[in-house]
Amino acid sequence: MTMQAGLLLAAFLLVLLAVAYPLGLYMARVAGDAPIRGLGWLHRCEQQLYRWAGLPADKAMGWKSYAIALIAFNTVGALFVYALQRLQGFLPFNPQGFGAVSPDSSFNTAISFAANTNWQGYSGEQTMSYLTQMLGLACQNFFSAATGIAVIFALVRGFAARSNKSIGNFWVDLVRSTLYILLPLSLALSVVFMGEGVVQNFSPYKEVALLDQVSYETPKTGADGQPLLDAAGKPVMEAQVAKTQTIAMGPVASQESIKMLGTNGGGFFNANSAHPYENPSVLSNFLQMLAIFIIPAGLCFTFGRMVGDLRQGWAVLGAMTLIFVLMTAGVFQAEQQANPALQALGVDQQASSLQAGGNMEGKETRFGINSSALFAAVTTAASCGAVNSMHDSYMPLGGMVPLLLMQFGEVIFGGVGTGLYGMLMFAMLAVFIAGLMIGRTPEYLGKKIQAYEMKMVSLAILVTPALVLIGTAIAVMVEPGKAGVANPGAHGFSEILYAFTSAANNNGSAFAGLSANTPFYNAMLAVAMWFGRFAVIVPVLAIAGSLAAKQRLSANAGTMPTHGPMFIFLLIGVVVLVGVLNYVPSLALGPVIEHLQLFSAQP
Repeated sequence: MTMQAGLLLAAFLLVLLAVAYPLGLYMARVAGDAPIRGLGWLHRCEQQLYRWAGLPADKAMGWKSYAIALIAFNTVGALFVYALQRLQGFLPFNPQGFGAVSPDSSFNTAISFAANTNWQGYSGEQTMSYLTQMLGLACQNFFSAATGIAVIFALVRGFAARSNKSIGNFWVDLVRSTLYILLPLSLALSVVFMGEGVVQNFSPYKEVALLDQVSYETPKTGADGQPLLDAAGKPVMEAQVAKTQTIAMGPVASQESIKMLGTNGGGFFNANSAHPYENPSVLSNFLQMLAIFIIPAGLCFTFGRMVGDLRQGWAVLGAMTLIFVLMTAGVFQAEQQANPALQALGVDQQASSLQAGGNMEGKETRFGINSSALFAAVTTAASCGAVNSMHDSYMPLGGMVPLLLMQFGEVIFGGVGTGLYGMLMFAMLAVFIAGLMIGRTPEYLGKKIQAYEMKMVSLAILVTPALVLIGTAIAVMVEPGKAGVANPGAHGFSEILYAFTSAANNNGSAFAGLSANTPFYNAMLAVAMWFGRFAVIVPVLAIAGSLAAKQRLSANAGTMPTHGPMFIFLLIGVVVLVGVLNYVPSLALGPVIEHLQLFSAQP
């Protein structure tokens, strides 16, 4: 890793800490039900929303009622987004006149955005109307993120409660997370993005004249629309000259801010955060990476404040940061190598005045290798599918790092709420293992971790590997799965493995190269996204309910400290061993073999 890369990583982490700490303490106040000082006017708006919606804001919920309300709300949201896509041809704010989205793509997209995954098998600027983007996709970015925050609030209340059957009220948590956290941050960040050059309008697409006309050839067709062939059976080519280019417009900045802050991902444009209208500058790129991490990092301090011991939050954040730094160093190192295949073709990959030498394939020159590699690590460490470079073009081991970060279970910062509750699952597993080793009943934050909690922890941890590996196995065995692969061999296998890893872990980024907008992949990935989200949330809420009902025990001489270096390294060991061991054979078949083939093939 170069000094430049190290300085970029250090600056990013320092700014992140400076912003996340006060935000985390503020979110701890949002998790309560009292008005927040200085925001009385917003509290009045909140109460008015409850009255309009007829919500029982003062009713405490057990974990089952909480889970039912959560799943029902997200199911209705998915149905609404599906209907909006199917009817968009008849609805307003559609200046390009886009018709209905196909049933399988609509189904996949509706599940994707409701599950906070934002996997996109379509090209946004060629498929979705402005109304669908704003009312359907952007709104789900808020609601799915607020759902994740609500779940972590419920789980932390379970740890903090003293023999209480309630874990809060889902509707209150949803409203307060949206109103007090996501909306204000998104509004502020949208304004900053617009200042940097991210577009925000309702204009029709612009047809502009090219400064340099482009000549190209296309197959000539007959009256029946079929290609004409010459005597040798080859297509007859016709010369064409492109004189204009269509420039897509739209309300991008408002969607860009919440897609980052909510760790939703996705993109208004097909090129995502590599598009200059979504991510125009080095500053906007840095702010987007920061936006992805600030709420997941801040929630660690929220956790510490709510359980009455900030050291607990520091310990979890420390474990996340150590793993993240090591993995990011890995992708830096991989991408700063010259590609042997390009070297063999005589391509110059040495350092220039603007870029460090290395693998620039698939990366924007305005960001370069280091900012692109850091973005790849950030977006896959969090459950955010935004990308500013094509992971498909990374070196084999460089592409393996984003895979591994997702396969950890999206707990290295992870998604909004999901990262912390996933890490707390590993923390309970760590204290359980430690308790078995020393012959004591495991305790975490004063709550005994017993058989029921461990059963639920096992479900929450193992459901995503099962979805990933079973889905990948089916895709490589059946013809519809193999038909979408653009590259044969190990790289093609990596494309499929990445798709199911991204879907089941609610990330949404794509390796690129896999043609996934087919009925097979739209259906399979939708199943992975739905169960990867809610089959984890339900066991987490069950644990919250079980912990809330238990007495909180005082620490004694035999209590294992869960805030020191020993526990941090134990937690890291459990995350690495349990989170990744399931995937070792599949990684060996994909990026590891590809790496060996690439470097062994060169003299």
